[in-house]
Amino acid sequence: MISLDRMDVAVALTRTQLKLQQDKPPEERYTGAPVRFIRARLGEFVWSGQAAICESVVAHRRTAVQSCHESGKSWTMARLAAWWLTDHEPGDAFVVTTAPSGPQVKAILWKEIGRAHSLGNLPGRTNMTEWLMDVTKVGPSGIPVTKEEIVAMGRKPSDYDPAAFQGIHARFVLVILDEADDIPESLYHAGASLIANEGSRMVAIGNPDNPASHFCSKVLKPGSGYNIIHIDGFDTPNFTDEEVPQEVKEGLIGPTYVEEARRDFGEGSPLWQSKVRGLVPENTRDGVIPLSWLKRCQQEREHDPAQLLPVELGMDVGAGGDWTVVRERRGVKAGRTWRAQTPEPQEAVALAMGAARETGATSIKVDAIGIGWGIVGMLREVIEAAGSGPVVHAVNVGTSALNPERFRLLRDQIWWELGRELSQDGGWDLSEIDDSTLAQLIAPQYKDDAHGRTKIEPKDDTKKRLGRSPDDADALLLAYFVPPPEPFEGVVVYDEPVGISPV
Repeated sequence: MISLDRMDVAVALTRTQLKLQQDKPPEERYTGAPVRFIRARLGEFVWSGQAAICESVVAHRRTAVQSCHESGKSWTMARLAAWWLTDHEPGDAFVVTTAPSGPQVKAILWKEIGRAHSLGNLPGRTNMTEWLMDVTKVGPSGIPVTKEEIVAMGRKPSDYDPAAFQGIHARFVLVILDEADDIPESLYHAGASLIANEGSRMVAIGNPDNPASHFCSKVLKPGSGYNIIHIDGFDTPNFTDEEVPQEVKEGLIGPTYVEEARRDFGEGSPLWQSKVRGLVPENTRDGVIPLSWLKRCQQEREHDPAQLLPVELGMDVGAGGDWTVVRERRGVKAGRTWRAQTPEPQEAVALAMGAARETGATSIKVDAIGIGWGIVGMLREVIEAAGSGPVVHAVNVGTSALNPERFRLLRDQIWWELGRELSQDGGWDLSEIDDSTLAQLIAPQYKDDAHGRTKIEPKDDTKKRLGRSPDDADALLLAYFVPPPEPFEGVVVYDEPVGISPV
């Protein structure tokens, strides 16, 4: 494994190339020199971490890059693709790229490929997912025939039939797995089949977010066959004395993001490890919800219309500087968020009613501990005056659990049976939640009490370790909570209850 604190050669290489090859003609080949190609042909700057990736692709058949957030990963992959196709005769080379979703393919990697194509005035033409060139071949009659062919393509994983990879033939194939942590194992094997000849290469690059992914659990391991490069956020130019242009600094991870990550994730947390340090996080043994389960629930999927009902809201009322948060669920899918920091009661009610009108929610479940009880009363008054509105559920998570033999408090049961079990079973779609909410969901810890019941740590303990209250996570769990069919001390419902299933 190469770590940036040992990249003296790469740093020297990059700095030297700042002064070289600026006047080389565009027709010159850049065999084995992608950094020189980027500098001379495209007129762009390459910082040392990017140079190390480029040199690894030249020297090794397989390269894996475990990187912090915003290190210039996709930018580097796009320039490697441009170098690969420019440095080989048209028709001899092919580039295959993939990323977890269509927007990531088009809006990130292939947008950068298009920019590189334009900057270098490179051969052929590009669109949002393909590069086409005129390829000349000599037919049986000995007469050269020129026609336009696809020489590079980008697709999301669901567009690839692994068996179809066998139909791609070229002397020099470059396979790029962008955002590699979310790429299924089958595509790694399919990609490997394309680089059977000596002149081909494969590179997998991404944030190591999910410890259970193929990228983290197999590729980033000694003996995997990949040359592994690690990019720590603190080894990037905004945190070192490496000289780079200001516009390069502005595109890389910086102190503001790191401080936000320290606040939102907590220093040393799994998301801090992956996003800031570029390290594979570990599932904490006493964490209620393992990160790997949540990452699986973040994968995009299609839903039948029936799976997106009912539309309901959960509301966690903040006090003492905490945030008041309203979260939406649309059936199995976690939806939008509304927030205000310690609002006045009337403002909190307006926040909830605005979310209800915007979503058409049929119910809203409010954490009724403390000032939340007053918010419930005010919501009822507003809805009664209007003559219509969502059903209001006052949920006191500090009362006894519905299943007192297994859990002490209702909060324990909600976190376990909703947060943990829905994540384990893939029973909710978290593809649209942000990293801050993800950090809150993985933060709480648990243990068994003296009676063998599962006990989730108090909210204040989570707040001390996380650095903030898990308001978003609590509101999200309330959105998915369905009150019991019989009267229960912890839940006051102002209409007929709707069942007990968590989804």
